[in-house]
Amino acid sequence: MPAPFAVCFSGHRPEKLPTGAPLRMMQSLLYSEIRAAILDGADTFYAGTARGVDLWAAEMVLHFRRHFPGLKLICVLPFAKQGAHLSGMARYRFQTVLNAADSIVCICDKYQRDCFTRRNRYMVSQSQRLIALVADMHSGTGQTIRMARQAGLELRVLTAELAGKQDKPAHPYFSF
Repeated sequence: MPAPFAVCFSGHRPEKLPTGAPLRMMQSLLYSEIRAAILDGADTFYAGTARGVDLWAAEMVLHFRRHFPGLKLICVLPFAKQGAHLSGMARYRFQTVLNAADSIVCICDKYQRDCFTRRNRYMVSQSQRLIALVADMHSGTGQTIRMARQAGLELRVLTAELAGKQDKPAHPYFSF
């Protein structure tokens, strides 16, 4: 049995990612990497809770938790009122993930210029592996990848190019 370890996620908001089939394949890669991490022994997952990759990854961890009940999801908020501006389905998904999380860590009481960087640094410091879905390395996700590399984390960097090489989705959910 592999030793348990922690994984954190990083990635873009939906507007910075491709749409349609390329996006579904990127999400499929994310699903595959989470499953691989679990099979490698990961038992704790840190998600930053921003729209897009953070919440998709958290929802996938919650899906896997049905089959692997020992998994823990820790949501890391950069500031206390993150999500307050969301409405409709985005707010529902955000609240559902928070309600299902095993714990919530809040980095700052209120918004500060560097609260997202501090959140990312915290998640990297708690983890042994980073799973990142990236389209632009000149971004917060790129910064997190560099932070994780410097800290010696195992990196799993997923890109649109990598998704384009995938011959079929990892799960029927991602079929077109």
